[in-house]
Amino acid sequence: MDARKLGEILSDMYNRAPHGRQVTMIHLFGIKYADVILTNHLSIKEIVGFSGINHSYATEVNKGINLSEFVIPKE
Repeated sequence: MDARKLGEILSDMYNRAPHGRQVTMIHLFGIKYADVILTNHLSIKEIVGFSGINHSYATEVNKGINLSEFVIPKE
């Protein structure tokens, strides 16, 4: 999976999030895709850029990646 595809997924998760839960969904994205991002040495800034959301949310994706060491998302 490349940065463009991950950007599309992030955009979809953000735009489909319930009202007031957009940042939560960004964190969830980081948790769910941490392995893909880290294993492939993908740029978080590039992924966020492809998503079309505000570039400052790269920090929130990074928080999700950090959380991925400690949590497992519910299905």
